[in-house]
Amino acid sequence: MSDRAETVVRDYYEALRAGEALSPYFLEDASTVKFGISEALFGFEAVSKALCEQTETTTAWTVESHQLVVTERDGVATFADEVTMAWMDLDADERRRFETRWSGTLVRVGDGETAAADGDDWLFATMHVSAANELS
Repeated sequence: MSDRAETVVRDYYEALRAGEALSPYFLEDASTVKFGISEALFGFEAVSKALCEQTETTTAWTVESHQLVVTERDGVATFADEVTMAWMDLDADERRRFETRWSGTLVRVGDGETAAADGDDWLFATMHVSAANELS
């Protein structure tokens, strides 16, 4: 991972594009939460399982960040972004595309066992992804 929260967010986007494992970006804790466009996941195990299934059933991701804002404070970071994302849903054999809003928190971990050799890491504790729809 990285010692900068913004780098972790950008690396997560790149891992998504590349079809790489995404669960290593999340805090291994029962309090970890991820809300997606059509899901609510509570606890690292549920998040990890869903991300693994997502990686297995999707391909050809595009992730375009438009307004990433990250703030670090005393071991906690917040982020928000507007993201255009699209992928091929292998089960439905359909291309999906959404204008989305992302937000969440990252926490700094690093006690020698959980940190990378180069220092502390930032991991997602919460992530919220929603589709932006206009009200009529």
